[in-house]
Amino acid sequence: MHTPSRIRLVIFSTIFGIGTLLPFGWAADVSQEAVATYLLATVKAFRTVYVKSIVEQAKKAGVAPKEEWTKDDHAIMLPAQFVKSAGAEIKDYELGLIGLTPIYKSNLPKTQAETDALKKMAADPNVKVLTFADGNQFKGLAADYAIVDSCANCHNTHPSSPKKDFKKGDLMGAIIVRLNK
Repeated sequence: MHTPSRIRLVIFSTIFGIGTLLPFGWAADVSQEAVATYLLATVKAFRTVYVKSIVEQAKKAGVAPKEEWTKDDHAIMLPAQFVKSAGAEIKDYELGLIGLTPIYKSNLPKTQAETDALKKMAADPNVKVLTFADGNQFKGLAADYAIVDSCANCHNTHPSSPKKDFKKGDLMGAIIVRLNK
């Protein structure tokens, strides 16, 4: 069923894809740090718009974000699924989510440097973006916060969540880009 919300989602996803690929084309002229920073800013902006505009508007129309959204005509993907789905479409670099207490183990940091970066973000709320070389990759992390109550509530009530006391504004993890050197 093609509800207006789903149509808006397709349009938004297309714009998101274009927005994430344009900065990558400039890679020959800018540093990997700049590319990572551009990508993170773009992904974070699109995710914020998805959460605050698309999801909230869809809820008003009776369409809710659900983990099993593909099985329900009146559901859309969760914000985390939105980022991970976009990342799955990108072949030139990795885009995803990581956290120290993720619902799914696939979202744990892959290296000690990623773990250290997340710990640094958790220890200092002023650290919003970190970029660094890690082996054969250059990585960028953007702090990912529970920007609305439903982000925290979803994590707190999920049966697989190891942390059950998130609240709006809490650091939940990071959006990550991994660029090959």
